[in-house]
Amino acid sequence: MFLRELTMSIDHIRGAGPASIHALANAGITSVANLLCRYPRDWEDRSKTIPLKDFRLFPVCTIIRVLAHDWFSTGNTKTLKVYVEDDTAQAALVCFNRSFMDKQLLVGNVYRLWGNFYYKFGEIQATSFEVEAVPVSGSGNTGKQSVFGRILPIYPLNTGLSQGMLRKFIHQALTQYAGPIENELPQDIIVRDKLFPKSKALKAIHFPESLEELEIAKQTLIYEELFYLEVLVGRRSMERRSAMGNRGPGKEGSEQNLIHLSSLQQRLLDRLPFTLTPGQQEAVADINRDIDYPYPMARLLQGDVGSGKTLVSFLGALRVIEQGGQAALLAPTELLARQHAETAARLLEPLGIRPAFLTGNIRSSGRLGLLKSLGSGEIDLVVGTHALFSRDVIYKDLRLVVVDEQHRFGVVQRQAVMAKGEDPHLLMMSATPIPRTLALTVFGDLEVSVIRDLPPERKPVRTHLARESNETKVYDFVRNELAAGRQAYFVYPLIEADANRSLKDTETMAERLAGVIFPEYTVALIHSRLDEEDKRKTMEYFRRGNIRVLVATSVVEVGVDVPNATCMVIEHAERFGLSALHQLRGRVGRGAIQSYCFLVYSEALTEDGKTRLKVMLENADGFVIAEEDLKLRGPGHIAGTEQSGYFTLGIADPIRDAARLEQARADAFTMLEKDPDLSSPEYQCVAQVLSRTPPFGNVGL
Repeated sequence: MFLRELTMSIDHIRGAGPASIHALANAGITSVANLLCRYPRDWEDRSKTIPLKDFRLFPVCTIIRVLAHDWFSTGNTKTLKVYVEDDTAQAALVCFNRSFMDKQLLVGNVYRLWGNFYYKFGEIQATSFEVEAVPVSGSGNTGKQSVFGRILPIYPLNTGLSQGMLRKFIHQALTQYAGPIENELPQDIIVRDKLFPKSKALKAIHFPESLEELEIAKQTLIYEELFYLEVLVGRRSMERRSAMGNRGPGKEGSEQNLIHLSSLQQRLLDRLPFTLTPGQQEAVADINRDIDYPYPMARLLQGDVGSGKTLVSFLGALRVIEQGGQAALLAPTELLARQHAETAARLLEPLGIRPAFLTGNIRSSGRLGLLKSLGSGEIDLVVGTHALFSRDVIYKDLRLVVVDEQHRFGVVQRQAVMAKGEDPHLLMMSATPIPRTLALTVFGDLEVSVIRDLPPERKPVRTHLARESNETKVYDFVRNELAAGRQAYFVYPLIEADANRSLKDTETMAERLAGVIFPEYTVALIHSRLDEEDKRKTMEYFRRGNIRVLVATSVVEVGVDVPNATCMVIEHAERFGLSALHQLRGRVGRGAIQSYCFLVYSEALTEDGKTRLKVMLENADGFVIAEEDLKLRGPGHIAGTEQSGYFTLGIADPIRDAARLEQARADAFTMLEKDPDLSSPEYQCVAQVLSRTPPFGNVGL
């Protein structure tokens, strides 16, 4: 019997009445398996004596004698204070809203005590504590399980649940059902890593006999979750590779594919005034090899802001176009899509490539002709927004889908545009680098190319923090840059003033910057509510230098490329996430001129806000920032999968357990390569677990 087979209702647990069953159900615990997978969030070691004198070092766990009762007034309420002592010190137990304790803690009697103590008002005190009477010799067992003398599990609670209730029912469930539970990991892994059998791991995670036993139980269950996560990732990868498409046998492993460019690719590179960086060259080689393989490419191309990912994607598009197919580039905003389309026209039209631009704002008359050309194959590359996967958009032979800023799109949106072709190649790009821990999990079925280098003429952007009260100095610095012929961005969190929020907004500040602070320079405003044509004209004037100061929301976060802009001022910077701050900072430093980013923050700064600003000040590496962003926000937001319930682990943590994650990935992929159908006797447990839903732990995929 496997844990996942314990689907019987919790009313099978002895002692579970209607009220308890209702409280457990409200917490999502409806089966025995749910109950046993309600892992503790912490453990308290009450197996060792910690005397009162060591209260500063550890929670106290000792035997005390009650010395006296006292009462003091707090408003109209009297509060009980109980004075106690052990062999090392005296202390006071402050019983807020627990006046009944005067009947439970009798003067002269002896009790076991656990609590968090501190020094206050000249004495050792505790308001959070537990006590238990020490049984009188010969009195016998009361039948109630003690919370002392052992390692005690501490569970996450919901309304209606208590620690005692969960401990009682989980202990009973283990007694009734844990014995025959079979292992869910292959035996060779259990032996190799000295892990526990599943039954023992479950008992030890809830009620360990020692800290050493608890650690082995943790490692067993953590590894099991990560192993099955990677098994599912590996299966998706194999399923994708089994989709052969109609592209012929391919030339897998050919050295020529790793080195040589196609004719169109070489012609494009010959026209460029620069050479590709080593990172770009490696990425192009990866993509060429994938496109020539017999199965569809599934690759994540990640690189920091300004690393040249778009050019690499155009080279990939040329590869499939030269083979007779079409390519589509999906961008999250019309502003970014238009910029990509303009770049494609400038670079690719001289090669005879026919690019097009498609968004939801294209007028019906022009749209019909564009769709007809796309369906007949007269368009080679289409660049656009979500309109690319509209119902009326039909491609003749879509071979490559490029998803730019992939974290802006959900899983369903990516699948919708992929469905427009017959097993097309997929290239996802991210200027918010995906942390390695996340790349091994959410994107674990993808190959990954990383462009770590930047064009050699680029200089690191210098980042400065400034209090809102010191922003005059920021204005003076920007004025000097403007006087030198440069341009600047000013970014705010709001479009218009909000009476309920004391935040600056673009509309008010655009007027102030134009009329008071920089009256000698042209100031313009851009945000998401403006007409698309107005936004296009504003950005074009800014690129030409006709506009010197651009006031904006985070609409300029991605894709805007103006080498002459050297100052980025982000007001209320603590209101932006790390990813947004890094992207906004990447709008400057696009040329050879030294650029600057000013993070202006409010006086009322939260701890989370302080952490983000410190990360930005100390780091320019987008990969480091991405790891910190993962810690602060969680993997779902970064992966663009939070709407799908994709990534929920019960006890494992992909950051903390990164080393175990890599081992689990290696084991899972080795197993699948050796036995894809999991038909061998040694993998029967894996096959049976995968036949259940959900397959393991609390992971939902």
